[in-house]
Amino acid sequence: MSSGISQTTSQPSLPLDRALSRESTASQPLADRMRPRTLADFVGQEHLLDQGRPLRELAEAGVVHSMILWGPPGTGKTTLARLLSDAAGTVWRSLSAVLAGIRDVREAIAEAQSFPDRRTVLFIDEVHRFNKAQQDAFLPHVERGTVTFIGATTENPSFEVNAALLSRSRVYVLRPLTEAHIATLVRRAAALELDVELYPDAVRELQAVADGDARRALNTLEVAVQLGSGTVQADHVLEASGQSYRRFDKGGDAFYDQISALHKAVRGSAPDAALYWLARMLDGGCDPLYVARRLVRMASEDIGNADPRGLQLSVDAWDAYRRLGSPEGELALAQAVLYLASVPKSNAVEAAFNAAMAYVRESPTHPVPLRFRNARTALMDKLGHGKDYRYAHDEHDAYAAGERYFPDEMPDVVFYEPTDRGIEGRIAERLAGLKDRDRRTRSTSETPTRQGGRENSEP
Repeated sequence: MSSGISQTTSQPSLPLDRALSRESTASQPLADRMRPRTLADFVGQEHLLDQGRPLRELAEAGVVHSMILWGPPGTGKTTLARLLSDAAGTVWRSLSAVLAGIRDVREAIAEAQSFPDRRTVLFIDEVHRFNKAQQDAFLPHVERGTVTFIGATTENPSFEVNAALLSRSRVYVLRPLTEAHIATLVRRAAALELDVELYPDAVRELQAVADGDARRALNTLEVAVQLGSGTVQADHVLEASGQSYRRFDKGGDAFYDQISALHKAVRGSAPDAALYWLARMLDGGCDPLYVARRLVRMASEDIGNADPRGLQLSVDAWDAYRRLGSPEGELALAQAVLYLASVPKSNAVEAAFNAAMAYVRESPTHPVPLRFRNARTALMDKLGHGKDYRYAHDEHDAYAAGERYFPDEMPDVVFYEPTDRGIEGRIAERLAGLKDRDRRTRSTSETPTRQGGRENSEP
């Protein structure tokens, strides 16, 4: 058997109130020794396991179907899969996608086929690490019912699991454990496995260190026990935990969820919330330069010309961080976040740009009018390049009233519609005044059509 297969044991069907026969030894990590043996011992995921909830009903009925358990580390995905398999009396096969390859999958399928009278659960831990070919290798056997597939993943299965496999599986979302859950787990471990006195302040520190991850809490507790003498206090936990980071995945859902929350807090003019999400990301190990780049985007997308200083401050914050590094440069990022979240908002720049791009993609490639072309050679001058061009600075208020700058074949189209907020309000007033001068100056009437931006019906 290849090393990619971590377990190949069969389990008889057991009632939920009986402990499973799996054995544990003192040499195992505490988190493994504390794995629940029945669903009654399982802590957390009440939305799936309380009476009448879907996975509780499956277990009580003694059935199991193909599913994907999606949630953060340390929330019980593997344990829950095993308990469901045991409750249904299936043969259990477990693969780690980190270690296994297609050969391991085929061997597991072959073993499942040797139990024609019993269903086999094929559990794939970290299934998001399997590539398309590896996932395709067991898909036909899931379709034929040779195995019941259960996958565990910390990544969004919508992006990481083949559509065909995803369509044949139900997705259950596991939630981070609450502080009450963590307290239950560590107190149970201290009493049943470690025989130590766990002080209340140590429990609070373990809750903070765990950040919703049961495995992290138990591993930290196990080290803390070695630092104490029959008791575990807060300073033991702090020493055992070292440098801990909050849940943050530099390429996964937590990453994109948190930058999305930061962006929306800035857009929503909520400076305190924006600062909170910035702190969460930095505390979790996010690259501050990535944050700086996103702030520049926010400045143009959500503030724009309502306060052009937002863009400059964002660029300055980016530059300041590049010069200073951490932690000094992070304060510049905080300053930019607070400013962007506090000033008037406008998405008129983004809306105008998107409308202009859509118009260009959908319309013909009109030539540049001759009057706007530079006469760089005598031939160009002879051909009329630059003829009749009106130099705006030579006219009243540096504005050539009535001039059109679109291609002659194109109607007047309005892409940019300034808001009345911040500096953009003054921009809107000025542009309205200039349009009024154009209306009074132009001697010809035009009937524009709408293609991408808002049509201008003014003559």
